[in-house]
Amino acid sequence: MLDLTYETPKPKVIAGAKHDWELVIGMEVHAQVSSNAKLFSGASTAFGAEPNANVAFVDAAMPGMLPVINEYCVEQAVRTGLGLKAEIHLKSAFDRKNYFYPDLPQGYQISQLYHPIVGEGEIIVDMGPGVARKVRIERIHLEQDAGKSVHDMDPNMSFVDLNRTGVALMEIVSRPDIRGPEEAAAYVTKLRQILRYLGTCDGNMQNGNLRADVNVSVCRPGAYEKYMETQDFSHLGTRCEIKNMNSMRFIQAAIEYEARRQIAIVEAGGKVDQETRLYDPDKNETRSMRSKEEAHDYRYFPCPDLLPLEIEQAWVDDIAASLPELPDEKKARFVNDFSLSEYDASVLTADAESAAYFEAVAEGRDGKLAANWVINELFGRLKKEDHDISESPVSPAQLGGIIELISAETISGKIAKDLFEIVYTEGGDPSVIVEERGMKQVTDTGAIEAALDQIIADNPAQVEKAKVNPKLAGWFVGQVMKATGSKANPKAVNELVQQKLGG
Repeated sequence: MLDLTYETPKPKVIAGAKHDWELVIGMEVHAQVSSNAKLFSGASTAFGAEPNANVAFVDAAMPGMLPVINEYCVEQAVRTGLGLKAEIHLKSAFDRKNYFYPDLPQGYQISQLYHPIVGEGEIIVDMGPGVARKVRIERIHLEQDAGKSVHDMDPNMSFVDLNRTGVALMEIVSRPDIRGPEEAAAYVTKLRQILRYLGTCDGNMQNGNLRADVNVSVCRPGAYEKYMETQDFSHLGTRCEIKNMNSMRFIQAAIEYEARRQIAIVEAGGKVDQETRLYDPDKNETRSMRSKEEAHDYRYFPCPDLLPLEIEQAWVDDIAASLPELPDEKKARFVNDFSLSEYDASVLTADAESAAYFEAVAEGRDGKLAANWVINELFGRLKKEDHDISESPVSPAQLGGIIELISAETISGKIAKDLFEIVYTEGGDPSVIVEERGMKQVTDTGAIEAALDQIIADNPAQVEKAKVNPKLAGWFVGQVMKATGSKANPKAVNELVQQKLGG
C-alpha cells in the first residue's frame, strides 16, 4: 500500500541586511482543459490555427449569442478534483468578472469565484527521497480564457487573435503552503504530472496550456507557524502576484528576485504594496503591472445567461471509478513490487508513458535489472538525442529480450551493451542477433581455464606480484576477457583466477 510517511522540508531562509526572512508562496495555476471544443461553444481548441479561425459567434460576443456549457469540460474538472483528493461540489455557479481588455470581446469573463465546482484537496510535493511538502488546494474553478494581443507585427498597431477566447481553463488555487523557489517549481511539476496522468490537461507550458500566477510574501521566522495555528493572514507579509509564468526556471528566478525586493523595502522602513507584477527574464527582475484589485473591483455578479450547475453523485462516482493509477500510488507499487529505490521509482513514474514502458519490460523479469537498463541505457540515450519514450527505437519486448539474455547468463553485461547498440540502431530480435553474430558468453570453464593458463605462463613476474598483493589479480581477469573477446563469463573468470593464484 501507499506509504505517505515523509519529513517536511525546512523553509527557504534569506538573510537580509538586518534580519533573516522566510518565504511564503501560494500558486494559482491556470490549466487548459483537454477538450476538442471550448467551454461555452463548439469552436475548436486546436493549437496553431490561423488567427481568428477557431471563433464561434458566442466567443466573439456577437449580439444575442448565449453560452451553452460543455459537459465534457465539467467532467474533466471533476476528474481533476478527484485526482487531487478534493471535495466535489454537486452544486456550483458561474459569475461574470467584469473588466476591459482588448482581447476579451464580452467585456467580462465567465468564472466561478463564489461557488466553484471543486473544493479543498491536497498535493504531496516530493522534494527528495523521504522528504515532501503537503500543499493544500483551496479550490478549482472553471472559467473561460481570454484571447491574445499581438504587439510586434506593426509599429503602430496591435492585433487581436481570438482563437483562445472561450477555451476552458481550470484555475487551481493553492493555500500559501509553499516555502521556497525550488518547492514552487516542484509543486507545478507535480501538479502537471498528475494532470497528464488524468488526461485533463496536456501541461504544455510552451503553448500556454499551463500557466502559473505566483503569490510571494516574506515574513520573520516563527510568523508562519502563527498563521498556521490561527489562519490569520496578518501574521504574514503583504503578497505580490507575479503573472503568467510558464517556465520552471523563471518561476524560481522570479520568486528569488521578488523576495529580495520585498525584504529590502521592509528593512528600509517602507511598506510593500499589494500589486500584480510581471517578470522580465532578460533583466531578471519583476516590475509593477497594476495595483492588485479586490473582488468588488470586478463587479462580480451571477451570470444571468447560465443556470447554476447541478451534477449527480452517481455521475461523480462513475468518474471516480474510471480514474487511472496516479503517480504516488504507482511509485509506491513500483517500490514494493519491483524492490526499486524511491529515486528510481520516481524517475520511472515521471510520466505515464515511461511507467507503462518499464512495466512491459519488467513483467516476468528482474525488476531491478529492468529499471537499471530503462533508466541508464535507454533514457540516457533518448535524452542525449532529445527524444522522448514514444520515439524509442527499442520496444519493451526487445529490451526485455536483452534482459532475459543477461539473466540467463547467455551474454555478459559488456556484450549486452554492444547488443543494445545494435538493436537501437539496426533493430532486430536480440536472441537471433546473439546467435547469428556469435555473441554468446563463453561459459565453458575448460576454454576459460586454457586461456588463463596461457596468460599465467606468459607472465610469471605478474603472477608473483599478484600472490604478494591479491588486488593485482584483477589484471589477469582483464587479460582473460581480452583474450576471449569479452565473451568469457566474468564470474567464472574471477573464480578461476582466485583458484590459480591462491587468493
